[in-house]
Amino acid sequence: MLQRSGSTKVPVLIALLMMLTTAAAWAAPSNKWRIQVSSDADSDGVVVFRIAPTDAPPVDITVPIPKDAGENHIARLIRDSLRAKLGDRYKVEVDDGEDVLVKKHHGSKDFELAITQKTAAGVRITLDRE
Repeated sequence: MLQRSGSTKVPVLIALLMMLTTAAAWAAPSNKWRIQVSSDADSDGVVVFRIAPTDAPPVDITVPIPKDAGENHIARLIRDSLRAKLGDRYKVEVDDGEDVLVKKHHGSKDFELAITQKTAAGVRITLDRE
């Protein structure tokens, strides 16, 4: 599909990379996810999470992160933002200070969790299915 013309190679490659990145961002659905926060924020920014139940449209949750926030503070900000946006559809709690657990309620469908944007420099966030 790549053409020899130098002017069309770059846009095609960019489009392919974007599709691969988007596909890789989603993991298989799970009934519980662990959000692990590492390092402090070097700048103000946001982290945007997308929760996608297998039986409903996805929900985006934006978490503002202030500069110099520590990992425990960031975990509490994530917990509070998820609770405010999701209500009682999920159980959201902090675990070990710097981790956030997101669990479906009994009888609910599994869900996918992804980070769609992160602008807070220095903060590392990983998502693990449990």
